[in-house]
Amino acid sequence: MFDANNGKLLVYASSSAPKRSRLEPVSSAAEKMAKQLRMNLEIKTFRKRFTQIYVYYKGDGDEPIPIYCSKGETSNSDEVYSALKNMMFVLSFHPKQVALRHVRERIKRFS
Repeated sequence: MFDANNGKLLVYASSSAPKRSRLEPVSSAAEKMAKQLRMNLEIKTFRKRFTQIYVYYKGDGDEPIPIYCSKGETSNSDEVYSALKNMMFVLSFHPKQVALRHVRERIKRFS
């Protein structure tokens, strides 16, 4: 469990999503990002059938902000991680995201 002040990453997927081919790359990329930024990670599956897999960033007391969506295609973990890294870096400039401002340098170092 990491510092709650850094926020957390949330992965939302349908329980019918193919775990090996679609959910695993997204969840492993989100897990890698969460570890590097010392955030918590939650993976939630829903009974409702939908093809998208979403990743949200939730700051302390804020509404979740969507940062990634897999629209049914199969992605590899590196592509997803790169997209997450880019969105987290951009989000770190938002005035309400003070926690991300403090980890901006850490985000830039990940390559």
